[in-house]
Amino acid sequence: MFKVALAAIVSLLFALQPVNAAGAGAGAGAGAAAESKPKKAQPAKKKAAKKKRATGRKAAPAKRKDLAHAIADDNRQRMVRRVEMVRGKRKVTYHAVRRAGAAAAVVDPRTFGDAAGLRGTSDPLSLRSNVAFVLDQNSSEVLFEKNANIALPIASITKLMTGLVVVQAGQDLDEVLRIADADVDRHKYSSSRLPVGTRMTRREMLHISLMSSENRAASALGRHYPGGIQAFVAAMNAKARELGMKDTRFVDSSGLSSRNVSSARDLARLVATAHGESLLREFSTTPNSVVKASGRPMRYANTNYLVALPDWNIGLQKTGFINEAGRCLVMQAAIHGRNVIMVFLDSKGKMSRTADAGRVRRFLESLAPDKLDVLAPGTLGNTEVPIMSSATAAAPVLH
Repeated sequence: MFKVALAAIVSLLFALQPVNAAGAGAGAGAGAAAESKPKKAQPAKKKAAKKKRATGRKAAPAKRKDLAHAIADDNRQRMVRRVEMVRGKRKVTYHAVRRAGAAAAVVDPRTFGDAAGLRGTSDPLSLRSNVAFVLDQNSSEVLFEKNANIALPIASITKLMTGLVVVQAGQDLDEVLRIADADVDRHKYSSSRLPVGTRMTRREMLHISLMSSENRAASALGRHYPGGIQAFVAAMNAKARELGMKDTRFVDSSGLSSRNVSSARDLARLVATAHGESLLREFSTTPNSVVKASGRPMRYANTNYLVALPDWNIGLQKTGFINEAGRCLVMQAAIHGRNVIMVFLDSKGKMSRTADAGRVRRFLESLAPDKLDVLAPGTLGNTEVPIMSSATAAAPVLH
């Protein structure tokens, strides 16, 4: 009897449990029902809010990263290493040089030749150089010319005059010179393998100046001239006047300044004179060489790869480049039995100046020596200009 009663009570409890649960769900009338709907929707809102907050937390680092990149791009810097002597001791400092952002930079990408309107000049050989001049060295016959009277920046072609002044001044080539802080380029911050304090003979400095266009070596050559760099630059300008280079002016011995200007015709005079110096011929055409800097051997290579090619017979050459001047090249070479002087200024593209030399060479080789005519834009004919004469047409000098 007891067992039957206990079973009935248990059954009753199980039967009542769903009703109570339903009562709890339907609850306390309409008010409870109204509240039940938000309670069901609330987890979804919370989930969406949590998702939004989570997405925000993930996106924040990316935004901060983008902002950091923007700030870094706007304030990007490069460190310039400067070496100077302070109270007899060598002091190395690093200075941050701010570079303008791409949007804020106001840099004219044109060369001086472009600014003068020379880029549009066409020529029969389709040269990439704004200025060109080709001369028969023996007869002074002009074989080709293009804007040859316009004075433009000549960059490291300047070093050819530097070498000429050093050699003709009869300075001791075995004297040991020292690279000083004054030789460091603070105009364009060009690189150099010669740290301040490096000691080399004048001969080796002249060699790498002509062969590899070493700027600090060229600067040191000028500084160690009697009277210093000002006297050396004065001697360079005096030599230019002596050679009848009326469109030429120098302000330094390395060519880093855009104020070193000359015309192609003037430079042909310089090449002809420099070619008469055996040391300048040798040093400017060495394919590569090992020199001693403070007793340490250093290998340098020529900036003009044509000197190493067996099919070129180059007697003297010099390359040059700064942004204002473009790519420049002067050469003396034997082509098809003729000694020829070539000048190319303001060439576009790294290989274009040597490519222009190849174009001129193929043109000369395609003609018999007795049929070589002067080629100028829009004209054909024979023109003779005595190379050592001062009767050259004057041209405006660009400052």
